[in-house]
Amino acid sequence: MKLTIPSNAEKILHILEENGYEAYVVGGCVRDSILGRTPDDWDITTSASPEQVKELFHRTVDTGLQHGTVTVLMDKEGYEVTTYRVDGDYEDGRHPKQVMFTSSLEEDLKRRDFTINAMAYHPVRGLVDLFHGMEDMQAKIIRCVGDPMERFREDALRILRAVRFSAQLGFTIEKETKSGIRALAPNLKCVSAERIQTELVKLLASPHPDYLRVAYETGITKEFLPEFDRCMETEQNTPHHCYTVGEHILNSMMLIRPDKVLRLTMLLHDIAKPVMRKTDENGRDHFKMHATEGEKMAKTILRRLKFDNDTISKVTRLIRYHDDRPMPEMRSVRHAVNRIGEELFPLYLEVQEADMLAQSEYHREEKAARLQGVTECYHRVLKQKQCVSLKTLAVTGRDLISAGYKPGPELGEILKKMLDHVLEYPQDNDREKLLALLKER
Repeated sequence: MKLTIPSNAEKILHILEENGYEAYVVGGCVRDSILGRTPDDWDITTSASPEQVKELFHRTVDTGLQHGTVTVLMDKEGYEVTTYRVDGDYEDGRHPKQVMFTSSLEEDLKRRDFTINAMAYHPVRGLVDLFHGMEDMQAKIIRCVGDPMERFREDALRILRAVRFSAQLGFTIEKETKSGIRALAPNLKCVSAERIQTELVKLLASPHPDYLRVAYETGITKEFLPEFDRCMETEQNTPHHCYTVGEHILNSMMLIRPDKVLRLTMLLHDIAKPVMRKTDENGRDHFKMHATEGEKMAKTILRRLKFDNDTISKVTRLIRYHDDRPMPEMRSVRHAVNRIGEELFPLYLEVQEADMLAQSEYHREEKAARLQGVTECYHRVLKQKQCVSLKTLAVTGRDLISAGYKPGPELGEILKKMLDHVLEYPQDNDREKLLALLKER
C-alpha cells in the first residue's frame, strides 16, 4: 500500500532515519489517508528522544516534553514528533502519571485507543498494522486495541471518542468495546467539560449526529447531558409528531447542515418538552412555553459544557424563536426579522424547516407552504433593502440631536417608534419624511 504524505513530513522521517533513528507517520493521519479523507495534521512517532529530535531540527517547539512530544516547524507548518513510549498508571482516569520512552514501535502502538488509530506508515517499509486496523476499517468497526476495559479505565475520554469516530466514519462499535463503554460510562465524570464539549461538537457536526442515540443507549449522555435522556423517554401524543422527543431531535439534526450552531440548536430546541408536557382529558400532549423554558435550559447546559458566549447567545436565541410562526406576508416577515435578528433569521428558517421535516405528515403541506411563503417574503425584504432594524433606519440619534432633541433615553424611544413605523410602512424610511412625521406628532 502506497500513501501520499506531505513532503515536509517525509523530509522529517528522512532526517531522523539518516541519523540512525526509526520514524513513521502514525495514528489518525494514516487512518484518514487510507479512507481517502484529508488528514487535519500529520503526527510522527520515532525512536529518537525529545532531546535528540531537538538537536536534529533548527526550529522546534516544546509542546509536550513530559509526554515525549516536540513540534518540528517546517515552512511555517508544525509536525508533532513523539518518542515511542509506554504509559505508566492512569491514576486520574485521564492522564498517565508518567511515561517511559521505549525503542519499540510495537509497545508504542499497543497503548493507543482503537485499532484504526494504531497503524503506522513508512514510505519505504509500508504499513505497520499489528492490531488488524485495516480489517476493522474494511468491516467498518470501531474496536479497542487489546482489552476495552483497560483502555477505557486508562482514559475515560476514549468512551466518548468511540462514539464520535463511529459517527464521523459511519462505523459500528464492536460488541466488547460497546460493553466496555456501557460498564465504564460513569468514568466520564473524570473528564473536563471542555474535552467533552470538543468531542460532542465533532459528533454533532459529523455525517451521523443521530449516533448520539448510541451514546444514550450506552449511558454516556446520562453523565453529561441527562436532559437528553429524558427527551428519549418522553412520548409525544399529538398528531404533529410521530417520534419521542429524543427521536425527533435526532432526526432533526440529520435534516440540517453540519454547522455547529445549527446542530446544537436542533439538539436543544425541544429540550424543555419533558418538563413542560401536559396531557389533556383526551390523552393529547401539549408543550406550551417549551421554547421559552428551553432557552433557559439550553443556556444552563451550554454553560455547563463551557461553550463560548457567542455560541450560547446564537443557539439560545434560535431556540427561543424556533416555534415563532410569522405569516407569509411582507409586514409579518419584517417584524419577524426585527424580532429574531437580521443575522440569525436565515438560520431560523433552516431550523424551522428541519423541525417541520422531523415531525409527522400532519398538515405538512400547509406548514411547508407557510414556510416557503415566509422565505420568499424574506428574500423580497432583502432585495428591496427594506429597513428591519435601527442599523438601516434613515434617522440616527445624531440627526435627532441636530433637530434639537436632548441626548438621553428619550432618543432611544423616538428611534424605536420610528422603526415601528417603518416596519409597517417601509416606503417611509427616508430621513426628511421621518423627521417631518416626528414634527406632526
